[in-house]
Amino acid sequence: MKKNKVVTTEDILLKLCQSISGVLSEATASHVQYSAMVQKINKTSLKPDFGCFVLFDGGFTGLVVINFTAKAALEIYTKYMRHMGMPEEELAVSHTSDEVGDVLGELMNQLVGDFTNKIRKELQTNITQNQPKMLSLNKQVVLSVDTNLDRPQARRVTFSTENNHIFYLELAMDKTEFIQLEEFEVPEDENPDDILQAAIDGMKAKSDQASARSAESDLLDELGL
Repeated sequence: MKKNKVVTTEDILLKLCQSISGVLSEATASHVQYSAMVQKINKTSLKPDFGCFVLFDGGFTGLVVINFTAKAALEIYTKYMRHMGMPEEELAVSHTSDEVGDVLGELMNQLVGDFTNKIRKELQTNITQNQPKMLSLNKQVVLSVDTNLDRPQARRVTFSTENNHIFYLELAMDKTEFIQLEEFEVPEDENPDDILQAAIDGMKAKSDQASARSAESDLLDELGL
């Protein structure tokens, strides 16, 4: 990374947006995109029809909220389960079903994990997260979630699914800047397939060595040595 680069709240928000879009697109085998415009808001809130939130702490403190409409929640759930090979007749048909909440919670855990990994590598700091919480909300209920932030900044970004169903990301965090003092290399993400293949190759090599030693031992036995 370039020396003296400054990373602001908007840069951190962009990394989060990329994690959300990337994880959800891969999980659902569809295109999930975010708006190029970000909105400044006064506070984060859980809103109908389905709200997810997770707190993080460490290098900086913050709160991530994702508010899904019923249609967006069902689309993401349905496409994820289809991608996993679930039969159509076994899929939930209501966003209030426990299965939908479980899937969205799992996906949120994955995307926040991807985000924290980016922060660790690119900002060289660690943040930890709690278990994501999900809540199916009545249309008349708006639940605000407060965090202990010294200089809070809140942002909202609009996301859309492949079928043009809308959901919203809201981020609240302390106003902060990361200023790079020295140049460093950002390690590349390890490909899971490469890791698996390396493990297979290692096991195969050990097996070949064991077979060679066994063959050598048999030959020495035949020679009476």
